[in-house]
Amino acid sequence: MNILILGGGGREHALAWAVLQNPKCDRLIVAPGNAGIAGIAETARIDIEDGRAVAEFAAEAAVDLVVIGPEASLAAGVADACRAAGLAVLGPDRAAARVETSKSFAKELCDAAGAPTARYARFEEAGPAREHVQAQGAPIVVKADGLAAGKGVVVAETVEEALAAVDAVFDGPLGAAGARVVIEEVLRGEEASFFVLVDGEEILPFGTAQDHKRIGEGDTGPNTGGMGAYSPAPIMDAGVTERALSEIVRPCMAELARRGTPYSGVLYVGLMIEDGAPRLVEFNARFGDPECQCLMIRLGAQALDAMQACAEGRLGDARVSWADDHAMCVVMAADGYPGAYDRGTEIRGLERLVASSGQVVFHAGTALEDGALVAAGGRVLGVTARGDDLRQARERAYAVVDAVDWPQGTFRRDIGWRALD
Repeated sequence: MNILILGGGGREHALAWAVLQNPKCDRLIVAPGNAGIAGIAETARIDIEDGRAVAEFAAEAAVDLVVIGPEASLAAGVADACRAAGLAVLGPDRAAARVETSKSFAKELCDAAGAPTARYARFEEAGPAREHVQAQGAPIVVKADGLAAGKGVVVAETVEEALAAVDAVFDGPLGAAGARVVIEEVLRGEEASFFVLVDGEEILPFGTAQDHKRIGEGDTGPNTGGMGAYSPAPIMDAGVTERALSEIVRPCMAELARRGTPYSGVLYVGLMIEDGAPRLVEFNARFGDPECQCLMIRLGAQALDAMQACAEGRLGDARVSWADDHAMCVVMAADGYPGAYDRGTEIRGLERLVASSGQVVFHAGTALEDGALVAAGGRVLGVTARGDDLRQARERAYAVVDAVDWPQGTFRRDIGWRALD
């Protein structure tokens, strides 16, 4: 079968790597891809937020399955256009993708479904939002309502910080994402990422992980898109998993179906767990990054079978067999990220690192310039390894990190510290 993956980050490199493990994949195209993806698959330059262009390209290439990686494509209705053209698609329609593209919609959905989540208030003007912050005090969470590329959430420790975050939402560079603000209580507990596949009716658990959002060791400093992750998440035992399904996932998916907008695709369920009770932090309408890298190296070829079953509405017949293994992804970022950082710095040493079922360097923000591999983004590489236990996965991942010759790169040395401690 011919498969088209949309996106050009570490998540898409991991998806491409896993898809290629499956013998049913005859041809793989990734648009736009990156330097690492170009080494294993065809790449194409198309506008992945233009549904008509994607559908036309897929028809010309005789594509059997479209896998949508980034949230911006979902928000633009690419899944809608591809399904209208008769294509099998992994990714929700624009209406269902609002679980991610609108924080206030997700909160309203939880209210209607009775799903446990943080108390919240929504505002369309800065003045009332500021008054609410001053009345509630800190710590408090300030979220831009729309998509903000991972930069729209501030966990404010002081009222002054929260007020500055409110002003940044309405007056800052977020554009349409800053038209509204959602202000929430701070949830206490341990955070985990729970992934499920949904085909409108059936739900299939698809792995757990824990990631590290902050730039600094010990989970300090500003939030990033993610500096590392590990899978499985120790806190997601059978009891917590079943409560997340029965109290959050199933009711919310049933509510979407009741409204006439059934969800079909990957659902990321961000949870805060305290005393065995999960509460929803957020939904995402796609795989997380860098959690996806950990899931894909563990799943390998069977990832494609499950994703295809989801896209074709056959999820009730799908199964996932997990090995008793662990995986870790360590993100190497450009020095200065998530603030200002330099592009174009050369990365050496990757040619000596052979990808295998136990270790892969997934590219996120890379490019080739005059034959040299260079950094072309903030998060640049996702060094991923698996092992019999988390400690072995960690040792293998950091051994590869230390073999990469990139003086301008930065990374955390403590990925997985909670589980290992």
